[in-house]
Amino acid sequence: MIHLGRPRLRLTEFSLLPFPAALAIAGFAMIALAKESTVNVAWTDVRLPALLAAMLLVANLSMALTGFNGDQVLFPVISALAVIGFVIVNRLQPNLTARDPRLANIAQRHSLYVSAGLVVTVVTAIAFQRWDLLKRYKYTSLAVCIMMLIATFVFGTTINGARLWISIGPIQAQPSEFVKLGLVFFMASYLEEKRDLINATWQVGPLRLPPLPYLLPMLLMWGTSLMVLVVENDLGSAMLLFGVFLVMVYTATGRAFYVATGLVTFAGACWLAYQLFDRIGLRVQNWLDPWRNALAGGYQPVQSEYAFASGGVLGRGIGHGQAWRIPEVQTDYFFSAIGEELGLVGTLAIVALFVVILARGFSIGINAKDEYTRLVAIGLTATVALQALIIFGGVVRLIPLTGITLPFVSAGGSSLMVNFLIVGLLLSLSRKPAQAP
Repeated sequence: MIHLGRPRLRLTEFSLLPFPAALAIAGFAMIALAKESTVNVAWTDVRLPALLAAMLLVANLSMALTGFNGDQVLFPVISALAVIGFVIVNRLQPNLTARDPRLANIAQRHSLYVSAGLVVTVVTAIAFQRWDLLKRYKYTSLAVCIMMLIATFVFGTTINGARLWISIGPIQAQPSEFVKLGLVFFMASYLEEKRDLINATWQVGPLRLPPLPYLLPMLLMWGTSLMVLVVENDLGSAMLLFGVFLVMVYTATGRAFYVATGLVTFAGACWLAYQLFDRIGLRVQNWLDPWRNALAGGYQPVQSEYAFASGGVLGRGIGHGQAWRIPEVQTDYFFSAIGEELGLVGTLAIVALFVVILARGFSIGINAKDEYTRLVAIGLTATVALQALIIFGGVVRLIPLTGITLPFVSAGGSSLMVNFLIVGLLLSLSRKPAQAP
């Protein structure tokens, strides 16, 4: 049952939302000016961002009228990120269409996903309160995760060398995006229930080992992460799932032993995948020296470096870049397009917004009412933060590019919707207890 409070003003949120709203309108106006080479901007040029700005206002009013008293910073921050992606996707649309007719509707699809995602965030924040159900059905969550991964391997569609998608008619979904939610819910419930037992040790000669029987479900989740890497040939999702796994285990136990053991075994699995799969070997080669094969396998990272170099500190301006030359700029290399058109200032602003999400999410976890919701908040926040960190590192060549998308920003479907859902869940967790009359 949904419990609504008395209407209350959300002034902090209301005062922050005009910034993403103005950014959307200004961005589309700049696109029109760059395209038409004129100083005139018609209403039709800014109608779409105006509708998005109205949606942000409606979202704030909806939470205010229902008495929602949760965090007032998260929603404006993800709105700003979504608006930046919204503007850049629409700016790239003509060039992407000319390059590949299959991308002719990418801006329309992205606009639909962003609108739906904002609705999902607000509805989840206001309506979802049954955390006891997620806690109770932890093994069901684990089973569903494993079944989804197996179904992807058996029935999935292979794109660019990785079997990650399941297609049903015109609908294409990436189950691994939903698996990361199941991982968080299972781990939070299991770690909360078995925390004392997992922290216990037993003596074997000079060694003090953890109680293996109580680690088996966690080892199964660990194996699930490695299965994504080895079986589905997806380094990015495996790194993300395993990173969230380690963050939650360390949060619950405080034992560096688990983290060290996990990192060593995951490094071994990565080395094995590097030896077995050409796709991962090619990514490592392109990470180390993309110029070695700059017109073939290294073409994307080389073009990405050109984009960053061209952008400089302030960027070339919206509509004046050529990041569309990067084949997967709309997904994997979206950060490069931002770097070229908005410069170092724009990329640092993106990083800063994710730092705010990290800080607010961890704050929600620290102030949670119990151990379970604390672990859920930490896990959900780590999911978004690690995904952003992995794609940042891959695009600027600190690590091999892993092929995941930048949360809230890159064009996409499953990833975009799941990340909006995560923020809705974090907002729900940030709800303060009702005051006694």
